[in-house]
Amino acid sequence: MTTPHTPAPTPADNQPGVTVHPGAERRLAIEHWLLSTLPNHQARAKARCQWSEHGLAMLPLGGLVSAVRIPAALVQALARTTILPATDTFLAGALEGGPVICAVHGGRRYYVLVPGRVPHTRHDLVAQWEHQDIECLGRGAYLGVPPAGQDHYASATQASYWSVPMESAGALCPPSTVAHFISAGVHALGQAEVESGA
Repeated sequence: MTTPHTPAPTPADNQPGVTVHPGAERRLAIEHWLLSTLPNHQARAKARCQWSEHGLAMLPLGGLVSAVRIPAALVQALARTTILPATDTFLAGALEGGPVICAVHGGRRYYVLVPGRVPHTRHDLVAQWEHQDIECLGRGAYLGVPPAGQDHYASATQASYWSVPMESAGALCPPSTVAHFISAGVHALGQAEVESGA
């Protein structure tokens, strides 16, 4: 006796006009893109080991991606809070979902990921930012980057994490958005200093 054949359900991502990116696949794609900043397979394998063993891999800047380092005080002045989950939520909205890494150990700093060309094309802004402890890191610099899934602050380890996770491979923060954010933050810091001195 034969049993009726029931066709297997078609995966949603095979249906016309529908694309599904499960979380694990998205994270793998992001990590693959981040590792493409490295010159060869051996360097990429080493970075994967660093992610596995230390939760942080040192990746070169200035090619595909650069970073703008912003002190916590500026972010907190704009967000009007020092609480990490609240500042993370604020950053996600203020930077339109652009990726941000928070380095916690040794004093909180934020690294906004921007296109690799930014340090070379925005000399005027970089010069204005230097006195605010803001730095545009490009060619010749390295950044400690956590694995894509490390997106929550862990008080026990004080490990760097994605304050605003990268939404998809290569999705970076627009330089103009970062510039407006920093300008607003510098103004907010100035206002806070005036109010505290009053």
